[in-house]
Amino acid sequence: MIDTKNRLSLRRLAIDTYRENVAYMHRDCPLYRTEGFQALTKLEVRDGHKGILAVLNVVDDTDIVGVEEIALSEQAFAQMSLPEGTRVSIGHAEPPASMEAVLRKLRGERLDADDYQAITRDIADNRYSKIEMAAFVVTSGQTGLDRDEILYLTQAMANTGKRVRWQEPLVTDKHCIGGIPGNRTSMIVVPIVAAHGLLIPKTSSRAITSPAGTADTMEVLANVEIGPKPMRRIVEARRGCMVWGGTANLAPVDDILIAVERPLGMDSLGQMVASILSKKLAAGSTHLIVDIPVGPSAKVRHMREALRLRKLFEYVGDRIGIHIEVIITDGRQPVGRGIGPVLEARDVMQVLENAPEAPVDLREKALRLAGRVIEFDPDVRGGNGYALARDILESGRAARRMGEIIDSQGRREPVPVGKLSFDVKSDSDGMVTEIDNLLLARLARLAGAPMDKGAGVDLCKKLGDEVTRGEVLYRVYAEFPPDLHFARELARQTSGYRIGEAVELPVHTFGL
Repeated sequence: MIDTKNRLSLRRLAIDTYRENVAYMHRDCPLYRTEGFQALTKLEVRDGHKGILAVLNVVDDTDIVGVEEIALSEQAFAQMSLPEGTRVSIGHAEPPASMEAVLRKLRGERLDADDYQAITRDIADNRYSKIEMAAFVVTSGQTGLDRDEILYLTQAMANTGKRVRWQEPLVTDKHCIGGIPGNRTSMIVVPIVAAHGLLIPKTSSRAITSPAGTADTMEVLANVEIGPKPMRRIVEARRGCMVWGGTANLAPVDDILIAVERPLGMDSLGQMVASILSKKLAAGSTHLIVDIPVGPSAKVRHMREALRLRKLFEYVGDRIGIHIEVIITDGRQPVGRGIGPVLEARDVMQVLENAPEAPVDLREKALRLAGRVIEFDPDVRGGNGYALARDILESGRAARRMGEIIDSQGRREPVPVGKLSFDVKSDSDGMVTEIDNLLLARLARLAGAPMDKGAGVDLCKKLGDEVTRGEVLYRVYAEFPPDLHFARELARQTSGYRIGEAVELPVHTFGL
């Protein structure tokens, strides 16, 4: 209970704390001493019926916050929506009731639907600190979620934000689980499918552990931070879009948890399924293609794990009303040549524009995935989707539709590749027999991707290519000298390429 006498003057502090409410109080503030506050204490800041919860940071500089003031970070101040100088009440915040469920999960217990609804509701209401959210993320990843828990978490996350309902019986989408650098097939699939006439409102998350996600790469070309109403207008006009799900307020708890998962480098399978399907459910999808790449350095490394994951997607999809088809694809190497937003956007546009230098593997994979989506159309005979997708691409209709989508979302000025670079060369003659996806993704991230759009890795050689000693395998781009240095040091330890004989090349056993 807040004592109404515990009042301080509200102040806005221009600090972006990224999806966490933070309050700042001077160490000599009378309330700091009398109320027993400490750094990282959770406070309730209230004015009448309006209030927020925030994590306390303690300040020793009166230029930042005075002894009679409470300062709020950008997000927290916006949520209070009060003018600076307003007298607000300060008190201890009650711990979120749902933390008890997190502790039970930490002990290895199974949680029910009500538990996940309570957890996601408290997270959405900013009742969890990032430390508490990290506890939930880590324990869910370590103890695991069974298929019903994944279903409950999916439904709970979808219920925390807006739900888009399209006035059409068939709303398509395509999603890759990630783990393969450069795999920007969605940016080719969407304009092809939209040009065919099917509805495909593509909402994407930003990268968690990869050098770029679809939203990061599309942002090179167009604005992706688009709210629900403008998104609906774009989709109704163009039959498709590619936007960041965070701005559209679709399953916002998913984006909050991703902000915690990113620095932890965590992306457990159960949370991944819930993350993907909660976004699709909130976006109003009825039919979904899921791409699961499998390879020795992919996110999924064995066929048995891919089959288990396929069953999870199908189980949850069936119960939330989304028809899901899972396609297991070749994940032995990056798709396309570029790794990083600008380089991947270049590859995408080369494919859409039918450029001679367009990456063949990216083009073929995108066409086959687009063909499978087109086959959701009841007027298309099974097996004819690929030919239809190829015709749409080769005729230029896909490129025109992509241009229309970009213009509708807001075209961006071109972004150059990083101004600094170095080459990694082969130390022997032979054939490329293995490429380490994880190593190349890490190199691109060290170089600055995805935050620096022009940073990344540009591949010159792929699996099966002949190389000679001293020939360039790939080029690394960075914007800043420290990033270039870190990437160079990693590349000196290992290139991520194995050069050997043709007989060492692993056999490709997947459908795409």
